Amino acid sequence: MTTPFLIRRGAALLALAGAAGAFGPVDPAAAQTGLTIYNDGRVLVRRTLPIAIASGTSNHRLSLGVLEPGTLFALDSGVTIVGGAYDASVDEVNTMRRAVGSSLRFLTGRTSNGIADTVTALVLGVNPERFKLSDGRVTFQRPGTPLYPSELVLADPTISLAIRAVQARAALRLGYFTEGASWNADYTVVLGRGSARVSGQAAIPSATLRVQDAEIQLLAGSVGRSFGKTAGAPMVLERMAMAADAAQGAASEQQVGEAHLYTVPGRLTLEPGVTSTVALFEPASATWERSYVVRGQIPWYGPLQQFGTDQNRVPVEVWYTLKRQAKTTFGDLPLPGGDYRLYEPDDAGRLQLIGESSAGHTAPGRDVRLPAGSAFDLTATRVQSTYTTRRDSLRTIGTADYKVTIANAKDSTVTVEVLEERAGEWSVLSSSVPAEKLSSTSTRFRVRVPAHGEATLTYRVRVVW
Repeated sequence: MTTPFLIRRGAALLALAGAAGAFGPVDPAAAQTGLTIYNDGRVLVRRTLPIAIASGTSNHRLSLGVLEPGTLFALDSGVTIVGGAYDASVDEVNTMRRAVGSSLRFLTGRTSNGIADTVTALVLGVNPERFKLSDGRVTFQRPGTPLYPSELVLADPTISLAIRAVQARAALRLGYFTEGASWNADYTVVLGRGSARVSGQAAIPSATLRVQDAEIQLLAGSVGRSFGKTAGAPMVLERMAMAADAAQGAASEQQVGEAHLYTVPGRLTLEPGVTSTVALFEPASATWERSYVVRGQIPWYGPLQQFGTDQNRVPVEVWYTLKRQAKTTFGDLPLPGGDYRLYEPDDAGRLQLIGESSAGHTAPGRDVRLPAGSAFDLTATRVQSTYTTRRDSLRTIGTADYKVTIANAKDSTVTVEVLEERAGEWSVLSSSVPAEKLSSTSTRFRVRVPAHGEATLTYRVRVVW
């Protein structure tokens, strides 16, 4: 039975030091590294370290960087981690703690014949710090600036492991989780006449993670976390730059569990403060539609409100739908959630940004519907023309009449959708345009508005609360 993974230092380190095998710092710079980066900031690291593993139990001290020690596991079935101690204390306070019981040299700030003077003192303890001078006196103040031996200073967090192997191996393969990088999808949509050109790329910002020539995989999906684990903190990037060795070509995609995995071609180097990008798929074509929406005035919950007879101007929303029919190149793509930027050429062919939106993960065969702001040449006003309520047992029943007037300054006729949405018991009693019941909570009116003209929609609703 595998022993619990030890986080404590001190006694654990002493116990490991007594076991058979080499116990020296190992620089894994030449290690082969693979990363799976999750949308929520988790990073699964897989490393092959050039460390010979003897048959039986051996001890190894590694500098793997920041990691979650409880997630460490061996990638080979014949290798077991039977114990370990993780020391992530790279600060001076903990360096001084490691020096307890040892003598340190301190710079006094004085010089003698051009040479800096030093004194030696025995570190008795910390919290508070106590130092024994060469004449036997004890001071609670540092006698100068400490000069730490290199063996006491951790350049990176260090983990000491006891490894049991069924047979000798030429390398040690480990997996573990860390944080410090994430990724998100960005899409560019260029609208043409009836067809749009869509391209997508993954942006991989690294806040603290540094890795050389790694195989990078990106996992898109909602992957659960155990209780107590939280996503990585928002990343503050010092600089945004394209990685010099960015991958060539688009990532390959496969389904893993209930998520989708994108493998970046080649290898990438991640540096703190640098954002690398890679294409998610080859540019594809899709048919598209533009629609206009006016939102209703009925509240989602609670009483039906009285608004009086004043006309209220309401926005006419613009929506774009990318059609994704099955058995087409674009339709069969799983699209990770991300940001979409919509462009349309002007009369001279120059692309102009006309909308920016976001959408969640979109399964193959499902359309992408994107809000893109409000229409300039379409205006709408709404007025509540009547309002009545009455009590029925323990319920209140309200009725109201609405009039929506839509003006069109365009040179062509447009159709505007007026949407009313509410939970609970409600219905449309009458309307000047047919009411389409989309669901128990949503009803739509399609209003055709002539070029340089107006159209009016009237309807009566009944609401129970």
